[in-house]
Amino acid sequence: MLIKRILTTLIIAATLTAVGQSTKKVLFIGNSYTYVNDLPGTLRTLALGCGDTLNYEQSTPGGSTFQSHLSNNNTTSLISQGGWDQIVLQEQSQLPAFPISDVQNLCFPYAQQLCNLIRINNPNSEIVFYMTWGRKNGDASNCANYAPLCTYEGMDSLIYERYMIMAETNQAAVSPVGRVWHALRENHPEIELYSSDESHPSIAGTYAAAVTFYTILFRKSPSCITNNLTLNAATAQSIRETVEEIVFDQLDFWYHYSPFPPEQHDAIQSTRPTAQLRVYPTPARGMLHIELPTDNDSHIITIHNAIGKQVYRSQTSVKGEIAIPVSKLPSGIYIIECKTENSNTKVISHRAKVVVE
Repeated sequence: MLIKRILTTLIIAATLTAVGQSTKKVLFIGNSYTYVNDLPGTLRTLALGCGDTLNYEQSTPGGSTFQSHLSNNNTTSLISQGGWDQIVLQEQSQLPAFPISDVQNLCFPYAQQLCNLIRINNPNSEIVFYMTWGRKNGDASNCANYAPLCTYEGMDSLIYERYMIMAETNQAAVSPVGRVWHALRENHPEIELYSSDESHPSIAGTYAAAVTFYTILFRKSPSCITNNLTLNAATAQSIRETVEEIVFDQLDFWYHYSPFPPEQHDAIQSTRPTAQLRVYPTPARGMLHIELPTDNDSHIITIHNAIGKQVYRSQTSVKGEIAIPVSKLPSGIYIIECKTENSNTKVISHRAKVVVE
């Protein structure tokens, strides 16, 4: 029995080494959206299950804004320590969805000041913005003053937009927890992501955030995660599959503005093999040309916008290349995917990113 246990341990250790173990030292700067249900601790537990190690500190007083963190001695002291692999920044939950003039005065300048302070003390650290979510039924306390806040969709779309602006302005990555929630609300409405206040995360909501952060910070597929914590297996699996699609399959998009692109780091391959797809021109203005893979005669082509919503789908048996009209698509960044089967009937996903003007 002892020999069997030793052999089992050696096999597990060899397997973990083969896929590449990682250790990350991460600082979380935020508020209750980070500390409720212990998001960093949950992330550490999930990472350990994949053979990875998360060492972290946090400065997360309730209701904190980027502005208040700049005068918080604990926050500035932790930043000054240096040596962090990644520093996560999360703004107060409502502020990014306020009218743009308010955001320009109360949010953007302080995000930039925090990023500058981080880079002075941590020149090799990666900055990751924690994109949060809209409240379950909108922000009732501010609805009367700004109509887009009256609904989840209105509030959530503004939060997405403003975090992407902060990522671009400050050359940072994004942990798109809000986009994962958006997809779960659409495709798995049976999963309750909110606590009773319709703002903070439930256990399922924190699990979704932790799986998203694992995928972003470790640049690995969440398929290695088998720990469901207190969730039922079906719920946990649906969350992991959603993160696989929204985050891992579009990892280069969420690192689009970061000086540390994912290809510079080791990553476990997705459970769905991928290859590069050739598309041109980019930017595309009228027609987008797609050079089809030669794996098979039948291909399923989809186009997703920057928030993961499918805007085009077709199946074709054409060989060579096809042209797709994109003139009616709003300007922005899109992910093109062509799925085909190889001779071993294994589905291969060929992907490319394209800008539409």
